[in-house]
Amino acid sequence: MTTTVTYEVPVNLPRAQVWEKLRDLTLAPFYVPGLTGVEILTEKREGVGASRRVFQAKGQPMDETVESWDDGYGFLIRLHVGDKPPAPFKQAWFDYRIADGPNGTTLFTPSLRYAMPWGPVGALLNALVVKNFAAGNVRKVAENFKGYYETGKVTNPARAEK
Repeated sequence: MTTTVTYEVPVNLPRAQVWEKLRDLTLAPFYVPGLTGVEILTEKREGVGASRRVFQAKGQPMDETVESWDDGYGFLIRLHVGDKPPAPFKQAWFDYRIADGPNGTTLFTPSLRYAMPWGPVGALLNALVVKNFAAGNVRKVAENFKGYYETGKVTNPARAEK
């Protein structure tokens, strides 16, 4: 069973302007909590098959590979460490979506989709801990994204310290 946690924020910029930054896979550390850097792993820098390694203030580096690309509107990335999903997930993806909002704004809707291992134990762990933690992280990504895109100032404390 796959769980999806989503949060939406308005960004006070037109969608085309937001897309020009969002398509740059190197910018995530400026707004994603806990990321300290990024390295592009493939010749492709965008589109399906592009892959990056993100470095975290706590924990090991994680790879992210684009599995779908909707030019101008977002992309879906698979989260993995080598060939395996990051702990504690059986599978995990992060979806970055933008849409035209009212009055020239953009609606940013990040989502974390994941499946837990361990059958009923995993389902219980998800219900008690993981889903709430994931929802808080997705909310923080959305809020930081809004702040970074609107002001150009780094909103991720782990990156701001560098």
